[in-house]
Amino acid sequence: SRKGGFARHGRRGVAASPAGVARSGARPSQIIHPPKSHSRDRYPKWLLAIIATSIYSAVPNKDYHMLLSRLPAFIRDSYECYEWKHASAILSQDFPSEWNDLLDLLTEFRLQKSWIVTGGGNKSKLSGYIDGFLAKRGWVEKQFQTAIEVDSRRLDSPTHKVDCFKNSIALEIEWNNKDPFYDRDLNNFRLLFDLRAVSVGVIITRSDELQDIFNQLGRGSSYGNSTTHMSKLLPRIEGGGGAGCPLLVFGITKALYLEDSE
Repeated sequence: SRKGGFARHGRRGVAASPAGVARSGARPSQIIHPPKSHSRDRYPKWLLAIIATSIYSAVPNKDYHMLLSRLPAFIRDSYECYEWKHASAILSQDFPSEWNDLLDLLTEFRLQKSWIVTGGGNKSKLSGYIDGFLAKRGWVEKQFQTAIEVDSRRLDSPTHKVDCFKNSIALEIEWNNKDPFYDRDLNNFRLLFDLRAVSVGVIITRSDELQDIFNQLGRGSSYGNSTTHMSKLLPRIEGGGGAGCPLLVFGITKALYLEDSE
């Protein structure tokens, strides 16, 4: 089985994990290799960061093409789309009903201006729309009752609630929470995957480029840098936050923005 592999499609290009370099077909001359481990202390951290970034952003990855081939053109053009651990292959082949639910949701969804300018209270209108759409198709909010047993002593350790769940597919909506909520989601996916309760985790969030719209509407301060958006999520996934759990991530872009009546 593959030990990594992170495919990204979006307006900023493709990201591929070092594990995918060998499979990419790139010539050795196309790849920037980091210094050998015994000499890394000779190089400043900023240089190592540039080398790592070059590997992730410049090397072709066949997983990128596999992800694109499964997504309709509208979704490819309207979302930043990311994959980890063959998530789209698993979801589309083993869970076709849930895969179609997700594609229908992403196709029908529009980011309405009124959702941005109006405060959402405990649940944003955007989250309410997604919850309602999936609830009609049998998805439910789900909390798993897990426990640890040591020498016949049972210690209950319930998981965090999953926003939408159906047939071992878990979906979380992170529109405008503090970015540590990503850690909670990924850790939850990791735990539930290890317990064989979840097969694929899905996160719907927002792309960084929406900040321009928030600023134009005078809502920029409500959607600050410390809240949930793509550039806060991806390093967590690349760093192994979800461990072995296959993940799909969709970032809402400007292409979905709709000037509705407030």
